[in-house]
Amino acid sequence: MATAFDLLITGGKVVTADSVMEADIGIADGIIIAVGRDFAAQGATEIISATGMHVLPGAIDSHVHFREPGYTHKENWGTGTAAAAVGGVTTVFEMPNTDPPTGTVGALRIKQEAAARQAYVDYGIYGLLDENNIDQLEALIAHGVAGFKCFMGNTFGNLPAPSDGAMLEGFEILAKHGARCVVHAENPSIMARRQARMEAAGRSDAHAHLAARPEVCEIEAIGRAVVFAEWTGARLHIAHHSSQDSLYVVRAAKARGVDVTVETCPQYLLLDSHDVERLGGILRVNPPIRAPGHGEALWQALLDGTIDMIATDHAPHAPEEKQRASIWTCDCGFPGVETQMSIMLTEINRGRATISDYVRWSAVNPAKAWGLFPRKGVIQPGADADIAIVDLAAEGTIDQRALHSRSKITPWHGRPTRGRPRDTIVRGRVVVRDGVLIGEPGWGRPVRQAMREPAPHNTDKTMGAITAPR
Repeated sequence: MATAFDLLITGGKVVTADSVMEADIGIADGIIIAVGRDFAAQGATEIISATGMHVLPGAIDSHVHFREPGYTHKENWGTGTAAAAVGGVTTVFEMPNTDPPTGTVGALRIKQEAAARQAYVDYGIYGLLDENNIDQLEALIAHGVAGFKCFMGNTFGNLPAPSDGAMLEGFEILAKHGARCVVHAENPSIMARRQARMEAAGRSDAHAHLAARPEVCEIEAIGRAVVFAEWTGARLHIAHHSSQDSLYVVRAAKARGVDVTVETCPQYLLLDSHDVERLGGILRVNPPIRAPGHGEALWQALLDGTIDMIATDHAPHAPEEKQRASIWTCDCGFPGVETQMSIMLTEINRGRATISDYVRWSAVNPAKAWGLFPRKGVIQPGADADIAIVDLAAEGTIDQRALHSRSKITPWHGRPTRGRPRDTIVRGRVVVRDGVLIGEPGWGRPVRQAMREPAPHNTDKTMGAITAPR
């Protein structure tokens, strides 16, 4: 087959959600135009040998914090997307708890301009849904947000959780437009009361953070979010699912046909409260790392489809912000977008799941949830050429000093890995070659979404309906 390709990837094992097959990939104008065998190399501008490698769709991380504007000493769009690219991630969705938060069109434009200048990979930007910006939601949709985030529980930036009334009204609006809303599902009242009582009792140890945020906080908040989504027809996404105890809520909702997707993160799959003994505030994250047993239940939930995808909750901070004496003053979160693929491939090598499972969780299902499939998340003709060429045999050790993030502190420091992304390709352009960032800032573009038609419910009972002039 003699075809002119801008880029030809030869000799690799192409991984889909269902199979692994030896195939070459021909790319032109940023799009995959052919997947097959024995393509003639004539006319190919560049050829990459992937012999001995696995060729995956680039990972889609639906949960990152790049801290710009407002907290650029922690991260910015350049360093965050550089870390993503080196980690085999070709698309990111970025959270709104910046300064200013992404709750108005003006704040959105600030972030869009920063991303356009600096991003190495493609991106979506979430708008905020809170108590005071319900009147801004439709304008944010019109100006290009990829979805919304509602902080039901407190997190970095101290954005107050909206009242149930505001949350329901927001869901009514999002349901009408078919926009998906991510929720940080923890009950703020329970957590605030428990933390205040423990602080008064003199507890500031690392385990106090978990004690302030027991599993019931997640169970209750997920249940409430599901009720609002089911009532309104809004599309719901549960961020950073951490607990085995709340899985029954998700399973029941999916069985009833609620449009709810769920992510978990490597830290909840592979770490537990014993790790707090050695890591202290480095491991402070919301929701907290839980007791032994939860991780295994989350693995099973991934395998049976209750949990749809892997994300990272990449949440960078300066080292000194993570190592304060009191757990209550240690900032929550740590970087993850660069290390996720190597960590998860290590588990694939150990037999925890298949490489096709990983592609389903890291690329296919996120693409479907956010209206990107089949343009992204898959290696097939017509898709964007977003590709990670992976060496499953490569052994290494995570070194926080080598991270491309500005945050040089991670609980994964010193962890041995087997499997790493070698090359990362974004829309046909090589941005990482043999682990070295070679792309140019500004190559990343906003994602183009095609969500299904909205299906709002109970439209005669919405706030808009009951307050309309009669």
